[in-house]
Amino acid sequence: MVKAPRGYRHRTRKLLRKHIRERGAVPPLSLIMHEYKPGDKVYIIINPSVHKAMPHRRYHGKVGTVVGKRGKAYIVQLRVGSKVKTLFVRPEHLRPVPPEALGKQPTGGEEQQKA
Repeated sequence: MVKAPRGYRHRTRKLLRKHIRERGAVPPLSLIMHEYKPGDKVYIIINPSVHKAMPHRRYHGKVGTVVGKRGKAYIVQLRVGSKVKTLFVRPEHLRPVPPEALGKQPTGGEEQQKA
């Protein structure tokens, strides 16, 4: 028997699959054009149709912090156990974390509480 290959996309048959109506679609421009600043929290959601700067499948669904930018990609740091990992990820694979998910009040919330 030949040993099974263990490539970069090993065991991603279900994880890196698009729905049938999303196949072949270009990622929305609102995601590509979104500017992230250092300190922003982002979700790492892999877009399987974009191969450049694709993170490993173990980071899919994780929350990281943008540290900087290198070319078109962003430098994202995240904790995995006790280690801090640094990833270079293109914006097609990133989603901004909404402020309410972080437990922060949206702007203008102070006036509503005082009234």
